[in-house]
Parts: sequence; structure tokens; C-alpha cells
Amino acid sequence: MEVILAKSAGFCFGVQRAVDVVNKQIEEGVSPLYTYGPIIHNEEVVKDFESHGVQVMDEDSNKNYEPGTVIIRSHGVTKAVEEGLKAAGHNVIDATCPFVKKIHRAVDEHSKNGEYIVIIGNPDHPEVRGIVGWINGDKYTVISGEQSAKDFSVNSHDTICIVSQTTFNHNKFQELVEIIKQKGYHIIVLNTICDATNKRQVEAFDIASQVDAMLVIGSKNSSNTQKLYEICKTRCNNTYYIQTADDFQPSDLSSIESVGITAGASTPNNIIEEVQKKCQK
Repeated sequence: MEVILAKSAGFCFGVQRAVDVVNKQIEEGVSPLYTYGPIIHNEEVVKDFESHGVQVMDEDSNKNYEPGTVIIRSHGVTKAVEEGLKAAGHNVIDATCPFVKKIHRAVDEHSKNGEYIVIIGNPDHPEVRGIVGWINGDKYTVISGEQSAKDFSVNSHDTICIVSQTTFNHNKFQELVEIIKQKGYHIIVLNTICDATNKRQVEAFDIASQVDAMLVIGSKNSSNTQKLYEICKTRCNNTYYIQTADDFQPSDLSSIESVGITAGASTPNNIIEEVQKKCQK
């Protein structure tokens, strides 16, 4: 069976950076050591860190922890959360992805200028919640799909600044922006989708178009992995969403001549390698 592995599969720059920050603190013996929520959206990575004494701080009750070192996850947090952790006596290390920090600075600046902020993304995703927390005032809306874009309406005199969750589908982002543009508002569009995300999505689309089956590896709570699955499914009916090599058997692909493999930005290389080897048995 032919196996095609996406070159872009696995940790992106921001995720690798966050994981490296945690590993450095572990090596230096820092204790107590916390991550504010899961450092990345991958259960295997989080479990491994917990085995080395890293505690995942509960976001809803973060005041119940003795002062220590808190690492801000790659998705980022609100300004209020960051300030609150410091006020509680914690040493805060910011491992927010630089591309996400760029959005924080953008919405901070544009909202200070009186512009209305539109965030295209999942309102329940921690990255989007963090972005909202850097907006000055309450002139903002989160748009997640076509209907919410069609329903969107603000004062016609407002200048609208549009940003996106870094892992949002690039084509869908453009479609939603077009819907808003048709309303006649004065719009500033900042395409804040990560280049690595777009590259990963394009590559997944191309591979899914030429194979009999597609394996998409990543945690179920990973937004960018979910987007990859949706993209691959449009091109290959036999697309499977798995978290580890244990989630499928070679017999599942017994009648398949070619299989493609891609993985979300929070999927470790060792898991990708295990899936690849299992396909080649």
C-alpha cells in the first residue's frame, strides 16, 4: 500500500515553542510548575507533562493554587487573566504563539482607535476568548459561520476591523469577509490565519484528492485538526479522524491501495511515526 505523509504534519512553530518552554522549566526543576489550562490541545502531551510534575491550572478556580511558575498556553489568555496571575504572586512565563500575540496587539490598537472588531472564529475556543480579552470596550462580534455573518449589523459610521482565529479555514474566512463587505461598511481586513495553517490545509486537500483513504491525526478538541478533517472529507470519503495508532487497525485499510496521512499542529512526531509504521505493515 502506498503511504503519503504530509510534509507539514505535526507540531507548528508556536506549539513547538510552547512545549520547549515547559520542558526547559522541568529540566531546571522549577516547582510548583503550572500551565494555564492545557499547554496545547493534545492529551498525550499533557499527560506526559503531568507525569513530570506539571499541573494544569483550572481556569475557573485559578486562585486556589500556591504561588509558583505559570506558563501561559500557546492559545494565549486575556489581559485580565495575565494581570490576575501576577497579582496572585505567580511568576508568569508567556508561551503564547507569536502569531496570536500579533492579533492581541492588533485588536488592542484598533479598538483604542474606536474601530469595531470582528473576530472570525469559534467563540468557545480559548484563542478567541483570549483575543476578546485584549479588546478595549464592548464594540466587537465573533462570527463563526455564514448565518452569523449574514445577521451581522452595526452602526454604518463605524470602521470595522476584521481578524481571524489563526487556525480558521482560509477559504471560509474569505467567504465570510465577502458577506460582510456586501453590507457596504468601511472595512479593514487583517488576514491573521497562520501561514503554516494555510499551508497544512492546502497540502491536506491535495493529498486527499489523490488517495483512497485519509488519516487525520490529532486530539478531538483540536480546532485545526477538525478543520483538516473537514477539508479532507470533501475530497476523500474514506477519511478517518484518529488520535493515536491504537484508533485503527491495518485490516481497516485492507482493500485500500493508497492512504494519505496528515496531522494537526499539536500532534507529536512519535504518534505520526507510529501511525505511518502501522500503515506500512
